[in-house]
Amino acid sequence: MRSKALPEEPPRLPIKLDSTTNGEYEPQPTPGPLRWVMRTALERADATARRLGVSRREFLQSTCGAATVLLTLNEIAGCGGRYAVPKEATTDPSAARVLTGDEFIFDVQTHHVEAERPWWKVDRPTMANFLTTSPQAQCGRSSWPYCFDRDVFLKEIFLDSDTHLAVLSALWGTDDINPAHVDEMALTAERIAKMEGSPRLRIHGIVLPKTESREQTRERMQVLAEKWKISAWKFYPVWSTDAKGYRLDDPETGLFAIREGLKLGVKLFAIHKGLPLPGAKQAFTTCQDVGPAAKAAPDATFLIYHSGFQPGLKEGPYNPKAELGVDVLIRSVEESGIGKNGNVYAEMGSLWRETMKDPEQAAHVIGKLLVHFGEDRILWGTDAIWYGSPQDQIQAFRAFEITPEFQERYGYPALTPAIKRKIFGLNGARVYGLDVEEIRRAQHRDPVHRQRAEYRNDPRPSFETYGPRTRRELWELLRVHPLG
Repeated sequence: MRSKALPEEPPRLPIKLDSTTNGEYEPQPTPGPLRWVMRTALERADATARRLGVSRREFLQSTCGAATVLLTLNEIAGCGGRYAVPKEATTDPSAARVLTGDEFIFDVQTHHVEAERPWWKVDRPTMANFLTTSPQAQCGRSSWPYCFDRDVFLKEIFLDSDTHLAVLSALWGTDDINPAHVDEMALTAERIAKMEGSPRLRIHGIVLPKTESREQTRERMQVLAEKWKISAWKFYPVWSTDAKGYRLDDPETGLFAIREGLKLGVKLFAIHKGLPLPGAKQAFTTCQDVGPAAKAAPDATFLIYHSGFQPGLKEGPYNPKAELGVDVLIRSVEESGIGKNGNVYAEMGSLWRETMKDPEQAAHVIGKLLVHFGEDRILWGTDAIWYGSPQDQIQAFRAFEITPEFQERYGYPALTPAIKRKIFGLNGARVYGLDVEEIRRAQHRDPVHRQRAEYRNDPRPSFETYGPRTRRELWELLRVHPLG
């Protein structure tokens, strides 16, 4: 137990509910009811910590602290979704075990930046515009980029969360402004792999079919596939140097690159959809082109990052006439004749983080995806480390349930432990061709497993939310320049 003589750090809730962004969209104002939850949960944590004779931070970093937040969130949850946490979990660690589990967790969307290469020192907008505004940028290290580097990444993902395996996904931008080149991501994967060969990280490679010529695109993709052995391609149709974007089904850009990728033997395509970049064209962030592209390239597997989620748009029951959001992905896929066992997967990065703060909205989102995509076509992703450690997202999803009322009214299936196991990692393992039992055996013997066990004897989670918390913070350094 930590000495009571040490000063208390500023209070942060273990389930992060504040408004922030991954830098790909404007932060949304924190609604009044959610502000009440944050204030009330902290007050309850203070009172319980005093009653138990522990520090506030010690209580908050426990599962009882997380249970306190989720139970408080239930009080504004409505009738559609809720967190199945017993009331006694706020003081009884055994009751709070509902937030723990042994699921195989494969996070297919994580990120970090390279701190040694000055990619931010250019006269163009970069991801530094939002990273430097975030609380984590003042982490106390010698320079702000080191607050988002591979060392922080490894701690937040593999020590402060239950994640077993992750994908380090590529980021937008040409080589001069891209925060993480493929060789830098490969270095992170190599650092982990050298620890007795345990597999814990896969990498993506960025493709820029609108920004680069056909020949340049071919050359880039060949190097990514043959030299760096990437596991999937990463596309940002909303981003290009001319700030106009491109369509996945455009034979000159998106579809051309998809077919080139198939020729090189890498059949997975991670596509950023939703979360419009500031200044980018909305048309290229919606999912209207996903179905046509998937139909035109049936041998490709499309992993639709964020599932087309649009911040500020409240998700409800499926609306086939919707022009934005998850419903556009559903309609596009179904109109193209792609069913539940098709070649399109819905990914939850940022989607879950944003909707878990509104259980009724979360019930609609998860329920719709289960109805229209099925339990085998939903992938776990968190967009960490932009939001800090993904542990709070994991705990919340473990406890989340769709109420019987919504199941009956909308035909949503129950969110069973078996379905959660598929979403948490079994689906991703199948997509990436991984043997879960073999990975578990290897990881049980590796140094990361041992270090995690030792670390949790005296954990130091940051509870930090990375990213701007308000629109003003985001645009203060963007200074309304379009990304491009």
